[in-house]
Amino acid sequence: MPATKLRDVRTHADTEWADHARAILQRAGHHRGAARDRLIELLSRQNCALSALEIEDALRGRRRGERAVGRASIYRVLELLHAHGLVSRVDVGDGIARYEPADPAGEHHHHHLLCDQCGKLVPFRDPALERSIDQLSDRLGFRTTDHEVTLRGDCPDCS
Repeated sequence: MPATKLRDVRTHADTEWADHARAILQRAGHHRGAARDRLIELLSRQNCALSALEIEDALRGRRRGERAVGRASIYRVLELLHAHGLVSRVDVGDGIARYEPADPAGEHHHHHLLCDQCGKLVPFRDPALERSIDQLSDRLGFRTTDHEVTLRGDCPDCS
């Protein structure tokens, strides 16, 4: 199966992640808050990682009458979600931390393409790449528990 870009539609798994995140935080004694709920909803709809500034921009003025979510609140919520293993921090080498929902079952693993010109981050899945990584690990006698692949270059809009 060839590599595929991930789609931009909301799935049942996205809703499950949001519900799962809320349940984990509630069990840990954290009370629900509007900022946290909005951030969880936003992350659940994303197909790839977002920086705190991208999250702030996406949450700014979403609905008439809604209060803005402050930058400090965004960082606090991201750290809370990360501390509970609900988001993964993605570092693609550009000094910007990005966050995406962590899949507790590990079924939705993907990698990233990063445009060196505009900074666009594109997620992709490639079963052949996953098999190659497994085969390499076996050949070297290394028990791989996790990996990240980031391919850098120019996106179609910049090339």
